[in-house]
Amino acid sequence: MAQKELLKMQHIDKQFPGVIALKDVHFSLRAGEIHALLGENGAGKSTLIKVLTGVERMDGGSVQIEDEQVAIRSPLDAQKHGISTVYQEVNLCPHLTVAENIYVGREPLRAGRIDWKEIHRRSRELLKRFDLGIDVTKQLDNYPVAVQQMIAIARAVDVQAKILILDEPTSSLSNTEVQKLFAIMNMLKAQGMGIVFVTHFLDQVYEVTDRITILRDGGYVGTYDTADLPKVELIGKMIGKDPEALDEGSRPSGQTDAGEEYLCLEGVGTDAISDVSLRLRQGEVSGFSGLLGSGRSEIARAIFGADRIHTGKVSVNGKETAIKTPLDAIHADIAFCSENRKKEGIIGDLTIRENIIIALQAKRGLGRAIRYSEAQKLAEHFIKELGIKTPSADQKIKNLSGGNQQKVLLARWLATDPKLLILDEPTRGIDIGAKAEIQKIVKGLAEDGMSCVFISSEMEEMLHCCSRMFVLRDKKIVAELEKDAISEASIMACMVGEGEESV
Repeated sequence: MAQKELLKMQHIDKQFPGVIALKDVHFSLRAGEIHALLGENGAGKSTLIKVLTGVERMDGGSVQIEDEQVAIRSPLDAQKHGISTVYQEVNLCPHLTVAENIYVGREPLRAGRIDWKEIHRRSRELLKRFDLGIDVTKQLDNYPVAVQQMIAIARAVDVQAKILILDEPTSSLSNTEVQKLFAIMNMLKAQGMGIVFVTHFLDQVYEVTDRITILRDGGYVGTYDTADLPKVELIGKMIGKDPEALDEGSRPSGQTDAGEEYLCLEGVGTDAISDVSLRLRQGEVSGFSGLLGSGRSEIARAIFGADRIHTGKVSVNGKETAIKTPLDAIHADIAFCSENRKKEGIIGDLTIRENIIIALQAKRGLGRAIRYSEAQKLAEHFIKELGIKTPSADQKIKNLSGGNQQKVLLARWLATDPKLLILDEPTRGIDIGAKAEIQKIVKGLAEDGMSCVFISSEMEEMLHCCSRMFVLRDKKIVAELEKDAISEASIMACMVGEGEESV
């Protein structure tokens, strides 16, 4: 018997100034189905969800819910149509109780007053369905993120949702908690709910979903039965490569042989990763390759002390070193450009000169203030050396293009004279010319003896820049490929668990 179709989105278009976010996208959801929505960064997943939930208005296309064409103009409209969303970042109120979070805005009344006894009773009964025997009168922030995630799902179900959207719900859960969530998802599926599951963990997709829809660069690639789509084909469709047509001969270019080992991780674990071991050498660009969510950024953040290391050890130049904070890393001659340029990089209202000297000032300490003349000399040197397009070092960094902002951040870290430079998505969102210039700079730094880590979602860029590749899957290093073994085919094979090499 055919499953009832709950949702049908057809020919969805959405454009922002200068960006086509969605073009002729289709998506459908059946009752009693878990449907994965997949795609790399910028594929359009978030925009499609925002259109469905009324956060954004579509420019063209149609949405049908149970064969009725609807216009969803706000999140409240979406809720009225039975659509409920649980986001990666729990969007509940931490200082309200569990029960208050579940029933806020729809509290049962008695004699014109909120019936707290009834709210507490209903909350306990609801959470029992999710195997959560917790005190509903306690504040939400007394409970870990995993429990908060379950509470958010319980609330979504209790508002009589027909369609449940789970946006990266497993990103902060342990394996045990993931299995518990999957049991709940399967319970809701058996009750006829349609679930949209957005994730970067491909093993989880194959474990729990029925169908997969893939988006790429704002366009619709296709919808497939999960059981009929091999992992290697799935990855090929996500990144726009035919697995059979991959160039086995493509190799990284133009780097000299690596030098001495500079940094070593042995069994390192943080809240986000566990048991990571690797060695980084001087005079080499090492790539961290894997799909988004594979653990690339998490390892980089651990090396830099941005995420606290709980287990394992770090050695720098053969000596065990405690890196508990970014300042510890800076003193160990380690530099890190975060993938979030605007949030964790530039300080928009400061000048180029001021942005460049921040890390060097931190390395020297407040007792050794950098004089204006030295700061100006450094700024002028890097403006010329990196080709930063600006009328002067006094220009506020927020007024520069994305590519020039990225060059200023690179200058900030080069000013500290690092021995290890970690670049997380350094060319994202910048024009082709600036991208090529940054790639050239990175390769030049390695040729001069620096150890570099390069992280990018673009396979061609990784092949162009890196002479060694660590391939990651599910926040673990599954293979280490030396220069002569690196190709798109070998990397993709490791991503799906074929041809893994011990690290």
